[in-house]
Amino acid sequence: MELIKQNSQIKLIKTLIIILLGSLALTISAKIKIPFYPVPMTMQTFMVMFLGLSFGYKIGLATVSLYLLEGIIGLPVFSNSPERGTGLVYFTGPTMGYLIGFLSACYLTKFVNHKDNLFIIFIKLVISVSTIYILGVIWLGSLIGWDKPIISLGVYPFLLAELFKVMLLSIIATKIMKFKKFI
Repeated sequence: MELIKQNSQIKLIKTLIIILLGSLALTISAKIKIPFYPVPMTMQTFMVMFLGLSFGYKIGLATVSLYLLEGIIGLPVFSNSPERGTGLVYFTGPTMGYLIGFLSACYLTKFVNHKDNLFIIFIKLVISVSTIYILGVIWLGSLIGWDKPIISLGVYPFLLAELFKVMLLSIIATKIMKFKKFI
């Protein structure tokens, strides 16, 4: 009985460390801007789906939730913070829908299976990342008005970068899921 209790405590500590390190990795992925066309690329969406694939959707959601909470309480974890603000004011700004979409994208990675071929993995990850943009566009349109070119502002500039990230993640997904067995 004592051994079972000790094992569950070790598992809990291991999970908490993964969540904390994952949140740190997500923050780093938000801060590094890679030159890309037409706008610089961060690896946030890649990291969100990577966390879900690597550690399962429960740990992935906990990690993304911690990251969002850190940003809401004022830590400069988001891509353009502290330059464009911090805390709840930044969170409820134009990017809130996209940030909330991180949760759905992470959750949907649970449908990627190690038996899927590359094309199926790619399609599932495209669907996953699309939820970020759907929620982002809904929030952005509600915030700045539907009379503005919402898709041109909030989707088109990021499509090439997302395609690149989804292709990269699709290629390494089966390796990630094999590694997951050891965690």
